[in-house]
Amino acid sequence: QVQLVESGGGSVQAGGSLRLSCSVSGNSVGRSWMAWFRQAPRLGRREGVAAISRGGDDYYLTSVKGRFTITEDKAKSTVYLQMNNLKPEDSAVYYCAAHTRGTSTVLSEDFYDYWGQGTQVTVSS
Repeated sequence: QVQLVESGGGSVQAGGSLRLSCSVSGNSVGRSWMAWFRQAPRLGRREGVAAISRGGDDYYLTSVKGRFTITEDKAKSTVYLQMNNLKPEDSAVYYCAAHTRGTSTVLSEDFYDYWGQGTQVTVSS
């Protein structure tokens, strides 16, 4: 079992920044990829935003490239999502996810088998 707890959400104005944190605990043997997803009412599903491998390879949703950065501090067992130049369309509940088994693409929801409870990000214009 892997437990994920997100923090760092909040309300900001367009152009502002936030840093989300995901604390990882439990049995991490076999854990490979970590990712951030978001879900907004307009989407109706969770959208993969950024993913990072244990080796540091990272992937991003096209609309957030150059604005968001995913990193992992292995010593602190924490994954971060630095979000800069936020836009109103970035407003959503953001979820942290962990992959331990199975195959799919790294920004696909079905690639991940553990999820956090989510943290709200609201960007006003």
